[in-house]
Amino acid sequence: MSVAVKSRISFRLLGRSYLAFALSPERPLDEWLAELDRWETKSPSFFSNRPIVLDLHNIAVTREEAFEIVAHIESRDLRLIAVEGVNPQWLPARLAPLPGAAQPGGIFQPPEERKPVRPEPLKIVDNEPLEPAVPDCSALLIDYPVRSGQSIIFPHGDVTVVGSVASGAEIIAGGSIHVYGSLRGRAFAGTNGNASARIFCNKFDAEILVIDGLYKTADDFDPKLRGTSVQARLNQDIMNIETMN
Repeated sequence: MSVAVKSRISFRLLGRSYLAFALSPERPLDEWLAELDRWETKSPSFFSNRPIVLDLHNIAVTREEAFEIVAHIESRDLRLIAVEGVNPQWLPARLAPLPGAAQPGGIFQPPEERKPVRPEPLKIVDNEPLEPAVPDCSALLIDYPVRSGQSIIFPHGDVTVVGSVASGAEIIAGGSIHVYGSLRGRAFAGTNGNASARIFCNKFDAEILVIDGLYKTADDFDPKLRGTSVQARLNQDIMNIETMN
């Protein structure tokens, strides 16, 4: 007699990365919250279903202030997923510090056996230096137009787009952004804290420019720059947008 063996359904675990915005409040808190409201009014689609992490490391807040900031953000239907830099006991479980469980305060110190080991310096053998290692590619090339609703995310370096970036599209790069066409959407450069990153485009008509967290929206742009070839860069926490000849 034959026995039929029913195959089991395969169970797969897949990793996936998401971009989350980190909000870092500054004092005075009432002015910072007012600026957040102004930003939402000017660019209602900016946070568009994007997860948000509230980073309170830079300011010492009381429990009442932490509650006020969280309530202010959540009352505006923003997707707050975690709060960092405060006593975890002040937070509901759903807002525990990442990666999802309450963590003790202070600087994370890994166990000794898990601490990284400094590599040995290059040694000279027979009076000839060793060949240096070839660095990994730190640039992403997009050779097609970026359509409305698309997001190009590359946190490891520069992004170059051979084409245009439509309104409603966004480019997010750890380094600089180069657009060989019209830039009508949103551009985020230096997202890993790279203040020297720049944004270049052949035809400027952007909705939002952001470099290392500092931003300008369409209302802040000089109308004379529209349709010209420009570069944007930071100069002492001020974003300068200038034409390129």
